[in-house]
Amino acid sequence: MSQLVTNRIKAHATRLGLSHLAASVDQLIARANADKMGYLDFLDLLLEEEHGVRDGRRFRAALRLSKLPHHKGIEEFDFSFQPDLDPRKIKDLAALSFVEAKANAAFLGPPGVGKTMLAVGLAVAACKAGFSIYFTTLDDMVRQLKDADAIGRLAAKLKTYTRPNVLVLDEVGYLPLERDEANLVFQVISKRYETGTILLTSNKAFSEWGSVFGDDVLATAILDRLLHHCEVVSINGPSYRLKNRLTTIKGGSEVA
Repeated sequence: MSQLVTNRIKAHATRLGLSHLAASVDQLIARANADKMGYLDFLDLLLEEEHGVRDGRRFRAALRLSKLPHHKGIEEFDFSFQPDLDPRKIKDLAALSFVEAKANAAFLGPPGVGKTMLAVGLAVAACKAGFSIYFTTLDDMVRQLKDADAIGRLAAKLKTYTRPNVLVLDEVGYLPLERDEANLVFQVISKRYETGTILLTSNKAFSEWGSVFGDDVLATAILDRLLHHCEVVSINGPSYRLKNRLTTIKGGSEVA
């Protein structure tokens, strides 16, 4: 391909706002020549390259907006430390069919066993697949909704938690709620029912949610909607945080 044609491709790409294509066209032409590509294959290569760059930008932007505490994927989870947890079930969840079906997933267990890491890992996978994500703790969500309600902005604020394809609701059960606070949670769960996915973590068994929400009837109504389409994963192994702490202490003892 002549330099004249190459320059024309760069100029067209620049005018169309395809900045990556304009910058990389020389390398792509060299690759096409080396592989003896036909015109259609070369065109496919150009479009695939630009799409990949734009998709990467979208993914990074979506992660920034998600409020996720970290961006570690499921592949970084240490299944060997939780031998009772079936990695096949988590990998099945990572295929995201439950997100496509607008169903839910709940991770239950004591503090430190990896509930949040698993929920975040699935959220990262969903984000890569193009789903919108939002992360919040239950306590922070309730506080934000109460503040919005106090100034007459509750309906608008509810959209923060009902609009995303996937809502990661972390730390359910760590602090008990007043009835009016529990009613705000019910509104979120009810509005998301069969319209979007909830990834939930809790240190309480579902049988204890009456005490969490301060009302058995309201807790039952929340659970009824949450669990209708839900994958439940219970983790009862040791704490990762305690493991790291014990390792540090042990290492210090050996040095001493």
